[in-house]
Amino acid sequence: MKIEKQDAFISELLCEQELAALIDRTGCGLELIQFSVSENLDHFDQTLRQVRDCLARLGNPSVTIHGPFLDLNPMSYDSLVQKAALYRFEQAYSAAQALDAKRLVFHSGMIPSVYFLDGWADRMVQFWHSFLRDKSGVIVCMENVLDREYLPFRDVVQKLGHPDFGICLDLGHAHCYSPYSVLKWAEALGPYIRHVHLHDNDGSRDQHKALGEGSVPWRQALSLLQEYSSSLTYTIECAVKEDVWKSWTQL
Repeated sequence: MKIEKQDAFISELLCEQELAALIDRTGCGLELIQFSVSENLDHFDQTLRQVRDCLARLGNPSVTIHGPFLDLNPMSYDSLVQKAALYRFEQAYSAAQALDAKRLVFHSGMIPSVYFLDGWADRMVQFWHSFLRDKSGVIVCMENVLDREYLPFRDVVQKLGHPDFGICLDLGHAHCYSPYSVLKWAEALGPYIRHVHLHDNDGSRDQHKALGEGSVPWRQALSLLQEYSSSLTYTIECAVKEDVWKSWTQL
């Protein structure tokens, strides 16, 4: 298992000084979270300028973008909620185009015990079909967060059938929120996974620890995923500089 620096990113969960040191040391790119915050999206042009300035100070690393998610639900039965999600997602896509990002990650929005899975995949397909009908060039990835089941993800990708749509498999989320093994997620969704979020936990909650500090079978999962695709990209999602570095040295 070997991940090349051009395929790896560090999440923007650290201060700029720490990010600068890690990017210089690793050669990794940056997964931006600025465009996941609604207040920043309310001032889109200003945020875009600030992000460009920051990237210039960091040496203009390659970027992926994490899209907005708080209070948004792409499969909502409320038309106004769905319109809000579409508007915010469009803003994030515009940011990806402006910054030449090749990946754009959105949460699935599934909240178990609140939303039912019956019809979920079909409603997601309707939303993503509407969103992607006039777009190309940026890979849009749907990320598992609280999701317990993996088959609905496969249903969405298969039914949508769009070349620029795939899955972001978050290994840590699958490990602590799903009753199924991370390896089962990787095996079932491997052909459709385009991006991977890397962090560890002990299975009890979402801890975003360094790889190797929890019980996520990440080595086996990555080996399995790399059998399906040689063009995966990866983001280390740790909020402590030392945890990012420890994770990187093991990849």
